[in-house]
Amino acid sequence: MYPLFDFIFDGFQRAGVIDSFRTKDRQLLLALDGTQYFSSQKLHGACCSNKTHGNGKVSYSHTVVTPVLVNPDRDKVIPLAPEFIRPQDGHEKQDCEINASLRWLESSGSQFAALGTVVLGDDLYCHEPFCRALLAHGLKFILVCKPDSHKTLYEWVNDLERNGVIKTVVRKRWTGKRNEIDTYRYVDTVPLRDADDALLVNWCDIITRTEDGKVLYRNAFATSLAIGDGNVAEVVASGRARWKIENENNNTLKTKGYHFEHNFGHGDQFLSSLLATLILLAYLLHTLLDLMDDKFCLLRQKLPSRRRLFDDMKALTTYLCFDSWEHLLDFMLEGWSYTPESRIARPPKPGIG
Repeated sequence: MYPLFDFIFDGFQRAGVIDSFRTKDRQLLLALDGTQYFSSQKLHGACCSNKTHGNGKVSYSHTVVTPVLVNPDRDKVIPLAPEFIRPQDGHEKQDCEINASLRWLESSGSQFAALGTVVLGDDLYCHEPFCRALLAHGLKFILVCKPDSHKTLYEWVNDLERNGVIKTVVRKRWTGKRNEIDTYRYVDTVPLRDADDALLVNWCDIITRTEDGKVLYRNAFATSLAIGDGNVAEVVASGRARWKIENENNNTLKTKGYHFEHNFGHGDQFLSSLLATLILLAYLLHTLLDLMDDKFCLLRQKLPSRRRLFDDMKALTTYLCFDSWEHLLDFMLEGWSYTPESRIARPPKPGIG
């Protein structure tokens, strides 16, 4: 299945879609995250991960890392070929999200480095071995950086703040309902861990407040990108865009008609992963239609949800034979264009065979 992901991505590149996802400084943002798509206390196989609970019961699961291209200003993402978390030959320990992401780096890192890609991720990824691996493959990064897991870095940040080294940018913006105040702080070259040879990163954070001081949002990031007054807001916006892998990708796959967590079949080894890959490929093809097929986009606007669109197409193609995809879309759009009177007088007729 994986060559199909590459084939579609190449089509996106030739059509200019990939360039349309670039940020203002012409970089691509690629978010990494793991998501579970199967869990059972009965069904299991050689490729399952397992967990023993406090009550002695064992649960079996499948998890996958789903890389996606994101942009802070777009409501769509471009899903890429997945990397599955599963036991690896010659390893005693169970596989994990970071190891799967490292395998993705080995297979695809250089390709995306050549495109000028910045990798986004949550705090799990913001540790020196993974950051160094990203840099070794020519990739830049913006990663969530929490105080609890980066005590040395925050000791430096707090000390630099006491000495007036931390720089601050404050911006007020109107949301359409109220004014909100974004306060950005940033500093260069702080150590990611407690060691003389620690990787040095740049750090920034954001706190969003209402005019009366109520905190609405706060987050912090470690990055390999240079930060200054002119781009700190853009760096933070790019870092925050990693949430799109949750909202526009994983949540869509699980709740918007793709049934990603449904057990369509487990098999002895790879069936569950194959079916999950087919669902991801279907989502990628639908993304292609969303971005490049005007008739499909028009139908999406007329129908209230993806689920409704899928259900309508399923019902139509169950009972009627259409000459082509184009014929199906024309039929559905023509049906929407009729008044109740014209529907009675002249119903649309597909080919039947």
